[in-house]
Amino acid sequence: MESVFLLWHVHVVENGDDEKLIGVYRSEEEARAAIIRLADQPGFVDCPEGFLIESYEIDKDHWIEGYTTV
Repeated sequence: MESVFLLWHVHVVENGDDEKLIGVYRSEEEARAAIIRLADQPGFVDCPEGFLIESYEIDKDHWIEGYTTV
């Protein structure tokens, strides 16, 4: 299966995690290049360890269990 690479930034805050999906890239190298471009921007510069790259298969169901509300 073909994959893309999701670039996230996660910052732990008092009441949970502040998660941002930065972008979706064709290669891990392109995602790493985005980190370099963003590293000195406000917020990111204070939490450089928050970047996370995840491989994600396309043309596949990823949530198959259904859901309930609280």
